[in-house]
Amino acid sequence: MRRRRNRAGPLDFDPDLIGRWECDAWVAYYRRDWLRFLTGAVRMVDAGFGMSRHRTLVGAWHVLRANQVWAPYPDNDPDDARKHMRRFYALVARSGHPSLDPVRAAELEVEWWRVHRLHQRVGSVSDADLVNALGALYSFVYGLPAAAVVSAAEFRTKAMDCSDDWVAAGTDLADPRLHEERRLLIASYRALREAIDGSTPDGAMTDGPSTRGVQADGPASDSPTRAATASDTTEAGGSTAPVTAEGHPNGRARPTNQASTGRPPRDIAASGGTTPAGGTGSGVA
Repeated sequence: MRRRRNRAGPLDFDPDLIGRWECDAWVAYYRRDWLRFLTGAVRMVDAGFGMSRHRTLVGAWHVLRANQVWAPYPDNDPDDARKHMRRFYALVARSGHPSLDPVRAAELEVEWWRVHRLHQRVGSVSDADLVNALGALYSFVYGLPAAAVVSAAEFRTKAMDCSDDWVAAGTDLADPRLHEERRLLIASYRALREAIDGSTPDGAMTDGPSTRGVQADGPASDSPTRAATASDTTEAGGSTAPVTAEGHPNGRARPTNQASTGRPPRDIAASGGTTPAGGTGSGVA
């Protein structure tokens, strides 16, 4: 029997890998290249959460769908985005983290998308507001004091500012801003990893086998389901997501490929153009 390779988990991830792949996912998000985004999501989820191959693919699919329903501006669907992120975090909880509350994690995830969208589109919130929104997610998911994750949140906010400037300049793949964005994302995940290594998490992401079921939209399922397509939103300025997932907020272009249909392709890995490899936060951002 072939031995399965050791896999990183939420408390043991490679920050450099995740930072590079999240940068790729952000680029794909803003260019509405959904197949490339799915590739990045598979890699980030695998590296950041260490789930089984099947759950990694299903989780990445939910991250993709959350970002797709969040992306339209201003008529996005934050409720559907939260639904998909609940399903993503339910898979994480079932993979050895039973105290993680998928409902609350999804709320915090999509909330920082919303704050970023206001920051990017309207300018009605400050960098400090975005740092606080990111910090709330990190603190909840990793069970860390708020002060311990400030540095990680600040670096990621700077990366978003860099990304926003790149978007405003036309999303040119040769733009040197992308190198700076990648550097800042790597710095953010290094700071998050240092915070985890320097603390004894007592919150959601304590390692150990799952001992109870997860209730989020009913029992968590390992199979992707067709997403709702309602377009109206009750949130100011729309909403958007990363970590995680993150996905990363906003943009105007329309989906142009099969990953935008709302149904998973027969072979998700093939559609993504890659095999899993990893990320965190749904960021997968």
